[in-house]
Amino acid sequence: MKIIIADDHAIVRSGFSMILNFQQDMEVIATAADGLEAYSLVAKHQPDVLLLDLSMPPGESGLIATGKIKDDFPDTKILILTMHDDEEYLFHVLKNGASGYILKNAPETELITAIRTVYRGETYIHPKMATSLVREFVKSDQTINEESPFEVLSKRELEILPLIAKGYGNKEIAEKLFISVKTVEAHKAKIMEKLNLKSRPELVEYALKKKLLNF
Repeated sequence: MKIIIADDHAIVRSGFSMILNFQQDMEVIATAADGLEAYSLVAKHQPDVLLLDLSMPPGESGLIATGKIKDDFPDTKILILTMHDDEEYLFHVLKNGASGYILKNAPETELITAIRTVYRGETYIHPKMATSLVREFVKSDQTINEESPFEVLSKRELEILPLIAKGYGNKEIAEKLFISVKTVEAHKAKIMEKLNLKSRPELVEYALKKKLLNF
């Protein structure tokens, strides 16, 4: 199977490549440092599996890249790499097309098993994180407002929401839009109120679902 690894740490990319290339049924054909590069390499190589880090500052994160890659390249299976402190994002990533996730500190044998599992079209879920997944599933149907964002949000709010979802801070957004930080904060609070969202992961999921990241 053809595999691409996307992680912002070069040592992780090289280490995982060495492990996977040692397997007779696996070949790492490319590596990427963030979500944008991962998208470009998937488009070029059409891999069977993409091993995608969830958090890749300052580049585009796996959270954002997952939805875009699955929309345009549905045949590529995405296996998310994560740490314990990323649990709140996992349900949102799975809903947007990932085939599973694995902890970065998992043993080599588990990584290999997870890749083979998603390659077969199945879902791999780390046992220690299943509780978090179930908890998010139970409350998920109450988190997303189904109204059109173009009906609910103002023009300025429609500008700010994608920037928040992409990971920009209040100061960065203020500089991009030539407004004050306080104005950004006020708009952010209004967006969350209008859409009945309680956290940043929910806002990111909303932006992905409504195709607003490139708006």
